[in-house]
Amino acid sequence: MIRMLLRVLGHSYARPVRRTIVLMTITAIAEGLSYALLVPVLRALFGAEPDAARTPLVVFGVAVAGYAVLRYLSDLSGFRAGTTLLRGVYHRLGDHLARLPIGWYTADRIGEISVLAGRGVLQAMSVIAHQLSPLVSATVTPLTVIGVMLVFDWRLGLAALAAVPLVVLIQIRSGRAMAAGDAERHARDQEAAGRVVEYLQAQPVLRAGGRTAERFGMLDDALRGVERAARRSTLSALTGVVGLTLVVQTTFTALLALGAYFALGGDIGAAELLAVLVLAARCTEPLLSLAELGGQLRAARAELARLDELLRTPPLPEPAAPVRPERHDLAFESVTFAHGDRRVVDDFSLSVPQGQRLAIVGPSGAGKSTLLQLIARFYDVDTGAVRVGGVDIRTIDTEYLMSQISFVFQHVYLFDGTIEENIRLGRPDATEAQVRAAASAAQLDEVIDRLPDGRHTNVGEGGALLSGGERQRVSIARALLKDAPIVLLDEVSSALDPVNETAVHEGIERLMAGRTVVLVAHRLPMVQRADRVVFLDRGHIVQDGTHDELLRRGGRYADFWALAMTPAAG
Repeated sequence: MIRMLLRVLGHSYARPVRRTIVLMTITAIAEGLSYALLVPVLRALFGAEPDAARTPLVVFGVAVAGYAVLRYLSDLSGFRAGTTLLRGVYHRLGDHLARLPIGWYTADRIGEISVLAGRGVLQAMSVIAHQLSPLVSATVTPLTVIGVMLVFDWRLGLAALAAVPLVVLIQIRSGRAMAAGDAERHARDQEAAGRVVEYLQAQPVLRAGGRTAERFGMLDDALRGVERAARRSTLSALTGVVGLTLVVQTTFTALLALGAYFALGGDIGAAELLAVLVLAARCTEPLLSLAELGGQLRAARAELARLDELLRTPPLPEPAAPVRPERHDLAFESVTFAHGDRRVVDDFSLSVPQGQRLAIVGPSGAGKSTLLQLIARFYDVDTGAVRVGGVDIRTIDTEYLMSQISFVFQHVYLFDGTIEENIRLGRPDATEAQVRAAASAAQLDEVIDRLPDGRHTNVGEGGALLSGGERQRVSIARALLKDAPIVLLDEVSSALDPVNETAVHEGIERLMAGRTVVLVAHRLPMVQRADRVVFLDRGHIVQDGTHDELLRRGGRYADFWALAMTPAAG
């Protein structure tokens, strides 16, 4: 487990972890050795001159004080290492997640990451701060005490040592049983959580269809599965606890009987026997705690394994010698890209000269949004190349590539902060005057004027306190402030009311001015202002030309345009 922990943490954190483990081991040995000093104390107390116990008693007190100092230092080192590592893991996790392909983030994985980043990381890192010291103490201290017993009476020491293989065997077998139970419980928990979310999100549909009882039955089945898995997990843990308790208590009883036999035979003194029994009794507490610690460590190990698997997910590779393009034209060269088994883009070639506007039109699932995502390198192509300024984007540093692109999505996400803070994401070092200018150009002034705190109004998580059109305007202001030479627009007005659509279009026009633009649109009036239009279907260009040329030719684009304009004509 320590190897996995160090792998998750990275090499830079290995030294403090090893230093903490060494300090905890020394502390546990010191604890066991301090108990050995009870033998001369008890021997003197039960001897002819009890006053002679003063010196060994002072030595024992000094040893205990020294152990207390070591325990304080080791626990403090564990807490400090735990908090440092926790911060480091969050930074490493965040950096890694930022480098993964956007396509990796499925709905299931997002939920799993949220749980892992919250409870999972805390539970995994609690090993260093809270569980490592008791674990080392529960294993090293009893072994040290057994070593001391071997020195004072090898027969009693061997009797105590005989219990070690049994304890190890019980821990291994119960650990395997509990690991299987924990895995099943985790799977059941995931399923139940998904059913709960599904049940809540589907309420409007279920109530309209009058099928709430059926759906609740599915949720109830999932919760019963959690209950059964929890019961099995508890029973598997109980077996280990009972077995460990039985072995420890039996061993202590055997030592008591064997020691009494040797004492009655005169082979061992009463003081030595009492000291050995005190040492054996001191071993029982940490040994019995192994069962509880084992369960905690297995749970932490499971989270570590999930964290390790996530950190092993290969990110998009960064170029060893990055190149910076001097132009801002775009090109697809024989690009092929597949989502799983479905080929979305197939041998696709297209170029967009610098400063021109390309509109991509086509039915749902044609691959329009995928082309934008390939330009922004949310994915890497399977074959071919996507180029910016003639340079393959895989040879451009990701941070620099992102600085050259402004992406306005159909579904805008705003962070839980003020309008100004969300706009500043485009350029954090922008002046207040630049922020105001961007907001004004995005037609946000009217929105800001009617909000209670203006630009300092909090938008809520995801921008929930603003309407869809208002969120879109904030997104456009963010892109205007960024002032990138390439603009990618993905269905930015597909679900807006007429007032917001007009305002958004005015902001979009300012955003597109003088830039290389690729836009995806279903509302075709936006397409009329493009320099070139391509009609895409199943990853292939079906038609290519200007808006007027495509209408004169007839075909798919003309049919699409007529269908889109029919409601307006009526």
